[in-house]
Amino acid sequence: MQPTNSQMKSAATASLRKKVVHSVDTPYSATPWPDISTDNQEAILELLCRFLAPLGQCARSKQPSKGKRSRKRKRKMEPDGEPARPPIVKPPPPETAPFVDVGLSSITRTLQELVSQHNQPIQLPAPELDLDSDSDSSQQPYAVIFIARSGYPSAFTSHFPEMVAAASRVLPSASPIRLVGYSKSCADRLSASLGISRVSSVGIRQGAPMSQALIDYVRDCVPPIVVRWLQEAESAEYRHTCLVAEEKMVSIQKTSQQ
Repeated sequence: MQPTNSQMKSAATASLRKKVVHSVDTPYSATPWPDISTDNQEAILELLCRFLAPLGQCARSKQPSKGKRSRKRKRKMEPDGEPARPPIVKPPPPETAPFVDVGLSSITRTLQELVSQHNQPIQLPAPELDLDSDSDSSQQPYAVIFIARSGYPSAFTSHFPEMVAAASRVLPSASPIRLVGYSKSCADRLSASLGISRVSSVGIRQGAPMSQALIDYVRDCVPPIVVRWLQEAESAEYRHTCLVAEEKMVSIQKTSQQ
């Protein structure tokens, strides 16, 4: 005769007992990402695609290299005395190219270099200065960072809120860096705009040409990152370890009888 469900449930309950489990508590949970409404997400994505469109057009206009062997083979096939074809002139990159970084590694490395300068706060140039040169653009901090949160493990993107908050504290005279997370559907549109098969992240530096409308809109609807433990760490105040005692049901280990 097989036991009934109630009998099996009572037997499983009998093999459990209450036990007090101790753990270390912390008042600081994981730093949340900014909450953005659906309407604002659509508007930000539309402005971002328009801003990145010139970069995608430049990427699609470049012909892939055929290698040295193809060029040698082509020269052998040409008859003697026939003038060689003029080389294809590549179009110059858009003026926004030096202000845009693509890729998790590139953006993470730039934020790390910025945070490492915390003992020497960066003084940004005045807004009326010309920031069109490449040397100036490479020194400009980020204004907005867009990160794909879906399609990648959380370990690849979980460090960005803290790093963005720490980098923003190094810029006393600038607006805090805004962090925007987007979904996989948005990533497909960004990939099409940039002419890249997959776009995981995009960082736009301050002073980028034709980016003011996008940056102003993001700053209006996306709040800055706030890290509580980073703010209180500056006070250097000692805090006692907080232990939590909770009653949990644990299984009883049966000892074998000799």
